[in-house]
Amino acid sequence: MSEELHITSLVVYADPGRAASVADFIAHLPGAQVHGRDASGKLVVTLETSSSGAMIDQVSQIQRIEGVLNAALVYQHADTLEAMNGELDHDRHTP
Repeated sequence: MSEELHITSLVVYADPGRAASVADFIAHLPGAQVHGRDASGKLVVTLETSSSGAMIDQVSQIQRIEGVLNAALVYQHADTLEAMNGELDHDRHTP
C-alpha cells in the first residue's frame, strides 16, 4: 500500500486574549502551520498528516486547547505520495 498525505485546512476561532498562545501551540504540532491570525482571534491553519486518523487526532487536539472556542474544517484532501509528487499533464483538458 502506498503512503498517503492528508492535507486539511481549518479556521480556528480563539479567545482574542489567548490567540497568540493558541497559534504558538498549533505551530508546534507536527505538520501544522498557522498562516494568519486577526485581532478577533480567527486563525487560518493547515495540517499535513499521513492518515485520516492522525488528522482527526490533531483537529481534536486543537479543539481542546485552552482558549479555542471552535475549529471549523474548511477543506480536506488525501492522495498517495506518489500521486502528489507526480507531474501534471498541463496539455490535458477535462470536460
